[in-house]
Amino acid sequence: MTIARHLATIDLLRSRPFPVRAGRSDVGSSAPGYHTAELSTSEEFWDDRSHLEVAGDQYEAEREALAAVLSARWGPPQIFSLRSVLIRSVEEEHIPEPWAMLSASVPDVHLWRADGRWVVLGVSKWGTELPYQLLAVVTEVDPP
Repeated sequence: MTIARHLATIDLLRSRPFPVRAGRSDVGSSAPGYHTAELSTSEEFWDDRSHLEVAGDQYEAEREALAAVLSARWGPPQIFSLRSVLIRSVEEEHIPEPWAMLSASVPDVHLWRADGRWVVLGVSKWGTELPYQLLAVVTEVDPP
């Protein structure tokens, strides 16, 4: 089951120490203070707008289903818009990672605080020709 696999990945990230240097991991990337996981990735879309919209809805629904399970563990999430974080980064304010990276492609995230770390879920969309991704982040860095 996909949700069970996503939960296992999130639990794996929560149990791992943060690395000293940034690099790729078996599920995404890690750096000092955070881990990211690419839980699922859609196909690339070049000019098929109808398929693009359906995929966007599908990834949002997948995030909501996973959020429901995580909410049973830790309570309802905080919904945090990253739009202002993106604007601040464009205005050359220093935004710490992983928040700067997330704000470049994820409009909003679901957040939980669990065992001293943030667990973050978001749907990434880098551009119309690139795929959607359901992302999970585990970080000790507070949201900006």
